[in-house]
Amino acid sequence: MSVTAVPLQPTRRANLVLLWLGIVIAIAAAIWLAFHGTSAARAQVGSNEQFLAWNAKQPGVKTTADGLEYKMLKAGDGDKHPTDDDISLINYSGALRDGTVFDQSKQPTPLPVAGSIKGFSEGLKLMTKGAKYRFWIKPELGYGEQGAGPIPPDSLLVFDVELVDFLPQSVVQQQMRMQQMMQGGGAPDGAGPPGQ
Repeated sequence: MSVTAVPLQPTRRANLVLLWLGIVIAIAAAIWLAFHGTSAARAQVGSNEQFLAWNAKQPGVKTTADGLEYKMLKAGDGDKHPTDDDISLINYSGALRDGTVFDQSKQPTPLPVAGSIKGFSEGLKLMTKGAKYRFWIKPELGYGEQGAGPIPPDSLLVFDVELVDFLPQSVVQQQMRMQQMMQGGGAPDGAGPPGQ
């Protein structure tokens, strides 16, 4: 039996170089995707520190000197910010890192700026009227090692907050006194309204 051999044409050197270059690029891309594509998943199941380190690199996320991470979801009006002496009127939702919601407002809720956990108070002071922010509050700026109610110890907290308005605490207290006087049937001890 006779076998007829057909000689193969030699492959050009340029084609071999392009083939190997394509293989190297594909491997590099696969390694990059494997590392970066799983970094979010690794951050979600890792420690609070790992999550915050990953989160700090996300677009629009900023970090304060104390370690509060925040992102502006909607810009507010003006350039005035609440202070510790103000009462804020807010809509909010608070969740654990896994997305479990532990508290949320049903309507705008008054809250003394200084009357909250350190991270929440710090975040409020960054906002302007009408702004919406997301805060990532590490345990040291939240409820720490002890936790509180439905919040387990050492929990990283995620708050979405809308600052509806804020007023000085003295103005709010004066308004409350006026309401009490109106509900009580008039001014105490024959005193008239202010300015009379």
